[in-house]
Amino acid sequence: MFALADCNSFYASCEQVFRPDLRNKPVVVLSNGDGCIISRSKEARALGIPDLQPLFKVEHQLRRSRVAIFANNYPLYDDLSRRVTETLLEIGVPLETYSIDEMFLDLAGYDSAHCAQAIRDIVWDQVKIPMSVGVAPTRTLAKLANQVAKKTAACDGICILDEPHKWRWVLERMPARTIWGVGGKLERPLLELGIRSALDLARANPKVLRRHGNINLQRTIEELNGHSCLEIDDVPADKRQIYSTRSLGTRARTLAPLQEAVALYAGRAAEQLRGQRHLTRAVHLFMHTSSHEPGFHSASKVVQLPCPSDDIRVIVALARQMAGDLYRPGHAFLKVGVGLLDVVDRRHCRFDLLAPGQPTPSDSPVSAFDTIDHKLGRGTSLLPNQETQRPWAMRQQFRSPRYTT
Repeated sequence: MFALADCNSFYASCEQVFRPDLRNKPVVVLSNGDGCIISRSKEARALGIPDLQPLFKVEHQLRRSRVAIFANNYPLYDDLSRRVTETLLEIGVPLETYSIDEMFLDLAGYDSAHCAQAIRDIVWDQVKIPMSVGVAPTRTLAKLANQVAKKTAACDGICILDEPHKWRWVLERMPARTIWGVGGKLERPLLELGIRSALDLARANPKVLRRHGNINLQRTIEELNGHSCLEIDDVPADKRQIYSTRSLGTRARTLAPLQEAVALYAGRAAEQLRGQRHLTRAVHLFMHTSSHEPGFHSASKVVQLPCPSDDIRVIVALARQMAGDLYRPGHAFLKVGVGLLDVVDRRHCRFDLLAPGQPTPSDSPVSAFDTIDHKLGRGTSLLPNQETQRPWAMRQQFRSPRYTT
């Protein structure tokens, strides 16, 4: 049996941890630049506040209903996610982290009902994050059970689908597109085959459907019938492209602030690259003005590196140079992004000692950057061309303190 432990409205719940006065009250969290709503507490949902809505469209409603508004605070959320994981490890069952707010636990040999209740209790007692737990013989069914636990008040946060007649009853009432691994892309092909409900999908011939999907769809069908065949590593993989993009809080009308923003985002992309121990062969830079105003201008460029690298100095220097090449006076740039393309595992990358332009080994200074930032927080160590005064930084008018970092 597998359990999926999922933090309820995770970002909003994190904001309530250090604000007990906001528990049982409506809370929303905004996307980068205070743009759209990306997380709502259950009380905010009960007020009918829509998800993924721009703030300016619903701000009057939020104020009228006295909803607490927060800008995203990812350092806080990452730290509380780590604390939730460490707390669940105390239960003593094997654990796999799927996302920042979801963890799979292997309950083979354990009492499923007892473990599910223990998961909710220990996380609330030690971290004050509410959780829903779905238990089933496969990961896909556990994901389904978790949806039921979240949406059905009578479940009290726990749903156990341990027998075929239980999960078939749920599958019959769920659209096929809501199943983990199916989604909207496959909805139309499945409808053309007469597959509407998740139960229709479970009863379909996996070999026939494989021609319309892929091997993962065949595995999903097996999982819906209680046969565990989906490894967690089949779902998340190392990124083959890494992007760091932001909308600027103050539009960049000259080259200097544009290069500063590009340098910062290139450094963050390089940090993610080193985190998965990969190298990049090419850098992509794009920037554009507001698409809602006349005179829209967009520019983009891809440059190949002389050889694969994860050196923040090389990547940042190249990104700044590309920004200078793309910049044209007279435009107010609203958004910029840096992407690392053609990402390869450094273990499988061979270097040519005779290739011109190959950089000198840089693991020691780059590792020093990572060590300092890990101990003292992101942005503690900066290159000389990464500016600390950032008038162009994205808006975070409603951000809460970084209580733990």
